[in-house]
Amino acid sequence: MTGKEKFHIEYIFDKVSVRSLWNHLTTPPGLSLWFADDVSVNGRRYVFTWKKIREEAELLEEKPGVKVRYRWLDGDDADYYFEFLIRSIELTGATSLEITDFAEPDEKADAIALWDSQVEVLKRTLGI
Repeated sequence: MTGKEKFHIEYIFDKVSVRSLWNHLTTPPGLSLWFADDVSVNGRRYVFTWKKIREEAELLEEKPGVKVRYRWLDGDDADYYFEFLIRSIELTGATSLEITDFAEPDEKADAIALWDSQVEVLKRTLGI
């Protein structure tokens, strides 16, 4: 294991269907709208493609409508995962998406910036 650090980022969605958000986090058509250029799934194995880069991940845990965790299968990333957690904010009626990921300490800011830009695309595809 390299020295990657776990980090959490939270995004607030004012008006979003949890079902639609969930589909964008777990289905190949949904994920390919904002996360990767192309996504395919075979059982618990997901293949994410960005231009000519291909990464495989395994679905580790799924609690429908609430949480999904993927683990990278190749190289040094095999010990790390990324996770999406959906929560309802009772007070405001908004929905929170918490992302957990890992990055090298000197790459953490870039990783967060990448998630920020990806989530902006996600919001647009969800119509918010």
